[in-house]
Amino acid sequence: MSKFSQRPLWQIYLFFLAPMVLSNFLQSLSGTLNGIFIGQMLGTQALASVSGMFPIVFFFIALVIGLGAGASVLIGQAWGAREPETVKAIAGTTLTLGALIGLTAAVLGSVFARQALQGLGTPADVLDDAVGYAQVMMLIMPPLLVFVLFTQLLRGVSDTLSPLLALIVSTVVGLLLTPALIKGWLGLAPMGIKSAALAGLAGNLLAMAYLALRLRRRNHVMAPDRALFKAMRLDRQILGKVLRIGLPTGVQMVVISLSELVILALVNGHGSQATAAYGAVTQIVNYVQFPALSIAITASILGAQAIGAGRPERLTPILRTGLLINTGLTGALVLIGYLLSHWLLGLFITDPAARVQAEHLLHIMLWSILVFGFQAIVGGIMRATGTVLVPVGISILCIVAVELPAAYLLNAHFGLEGVWMAFPVTYIAMLILQAAYYRGVWRYRQIERLI
Repeated sequence: MSKFSQRPLWQIYLFFLAPMVLSNFLQSLSGTLNGIFIGQMLGTQALASVSGMFPIVFFFIALVIGLGAGASVLIGQAWGAREPETVKAIAGTTLTLGALIGLTAAVLGSVFARQALQGLGTPADVLDDAVGYAQVMMLIMPPLLVFVLFTQLLRGVSDTLSPLLALIVSTVVGLLLTPALIKGWLGLAPMGIKSAALAGLAGNLLAMAYLALRLRRRNHVMAPDRALFKAMRLDRQILGKVLRIGLPTGVQMVVISLSELVILALVNGHGSQATAAYGAVTQIVNYVQFPALSIAITASILGAQAIGAGRPERLTPILRTGLLINTGLTGALVLIGYLLSHWLLGLFITDPAARVQAEHLLHIMLWSILVFGFQAIVGGIMRATGTVLVPVGISILCIVAVELPAAYLLNAHFGLEGVWMAFPVTYIAMLILQAAYYRGVWRYRQIERLI
């Protein structure tokens, strides 16, 4: 570890970033291809049945990602202090909590799936299929949430390669098994709409087995051994700290998701071409946004490790390096997006008028992802010290009090273009407020270890 920490910061960042960005790409690609399999092989009605489950699944995944963000900060500090037993204690408590959340989801989902989907307004003609899919999907939540959580925790000890390799296993298994289960290939029983969920379960289980073997073979600090299993209990002190840092992040993700539904409703009001443009632009923006988010996560973990090692003076260089890398990497992706926008949008949209409209909308907001990355990195550095409520509060405030009102007002004045103008306005507001809090308040506080 000492040899690794002596490398230039930009090298450490890139060491983290490459596997994380590839992981995000794989996750997006897997979801896209599964949707294609279901839509093409089972029909639009089946795709509608699966889509109705997304808000429920996202809620639990957002909650676990928030917990993982909190736990990875604590693990980063313990790892920086070279305290492997503390790392195991944090991991054990967090994984136990994740498993309990998964079990709760499984029980509630199997009992109340129909009522939940009716509450979400699932069309009556797909309700029965959607309920069957939902019950299977919720039953596989325990291993899914543990897998998502475990891969997050590995980042706290500077391991982003193992999660990527495990995700490759999970993705390949899922993509091979989904069409095989849909059509009943190789003597398998056709499972219809449940195929994607069951293939996902098989992929997660095999990925976890691969991860366990890899970590044990490397004598990894997070390897599933007797010490880790012994730590699989709810330590109240650790749990309180994980929740204090992680829950606000989970709430932030849910608020972002809900705000996107409001924005989509505004876009839908402009007709099907606008909706198609929204989907295509969002796909491209996501691939530009992933690296910016990964840089922010890296800044948070490196900051936590520096605090654990008793070197808080490294926080400023870590922040500065993150901002520079965001300028170079995210800036380059933004530039590519502008230069290739016509071709990229043509991958999703064939109608010439809708394609031109989507290109114009992309040009309005793509540059602002650079600003989004800057504010996320500033927030990530503060999260490394356990300061979460104010940065998250700023993000939620800007979404609720800036993005949504701006989208409505600009939509009324400029039409569809105005909806997209709301994104740059919001990201600029976030950066101004995050930077003001960082410079005016946060940098004067005393930095101490959280655990």
